[in-house]
Amino acid sequence: MKSILIALLFAASAVSAQSPSGRTCHEAVPCPLGERSYHVKEPDGWDGVTPLPVLFHFHGWARQGSLIVNHDRISGATRRRNVLLVAPNGLNESWSFRRAGSPDTTFAREVIDDVKARYPVRADQIFVSGYSWGANMAWRFACEDANGIAALLAIAGTLDQDEECTTAPAEVRQVYGLNDQVLPFPMGPNGDQNYPVQIWRNAYKCGAGEALGPWQQVSFLTLERTVWETCATGRVTLDLHPGGHFIPHGWIARQLDELLGLEPSYP
Repeated sequence: MKSILIALLFAASAVSAQSPSGRTCHEAVPCPLGERSYHVKEPDGWDGVTPLPVLFHFHGWARQGSLIVNHDRISGATRRRNVLLVAPNGLNESWSFRRAGSPDTTFAREVIDDVKARYPVRADQIFVSGYSWGANMAWRFACEDANGIAALLAIAGTLDQDEECTTAPAEVRQVYGLNDQVLPFPMGPNGDQNYPVQIWRNAYKCGAGEALGPWQQVSFLTLERTVWETCATGRVTLDLHPGGHFIPHGWIARQLDELLGLEPSYP
């Protein structure tokens, strides 16, 4: 009787670890990759076979991917837009982004390759994102290995603008709070508020930016958008807000709507 009970418990455990599509690593159950791991969250109502866009998101300092796949401003956006969310786990809950040749760049590429082996993926719709420390790492990845990356979506973090990047994604979208006290806003010379995306404006050989004015996803936060579209290659978008160090409500959702050609919605 005891052996039967153990078998039943084991079977129940295995089922609970499966995703809606039947895959055994999902949400809180990490996907192992060598000595490291990452988390995934499938979109609502996915049929298990239709190829999916991917949002690959680097977590902030002292966090892990298990938080990201349950974060309403991140996974709340992806699961409603038929996007697969991928959240790697940093060693010691951090990322190695300060210098070129980061081992986390190699790890991130390995995760993307592993996801492609596990899931049907839209190879032309892989978006790399990150918040805070994770935004710094997302920049590092885009700077070193942007092959096949459709867009960089960076939140409250950058790299030094004198970095020499060897690669660039097809598009860059950055958001930053002017009153950020954790990773202070990287103001440029003579108060240049467009400085946080200087690397990419130079890489794409962009002309003058166009101020598109204010926009909102929620009534209590207004963002000001500037875009650079007259570029030899690529496109750059910079959203600024008067607040501090946080993921703006609905920002990821709006970027995905625009990138995927969907009607803008919230959440």
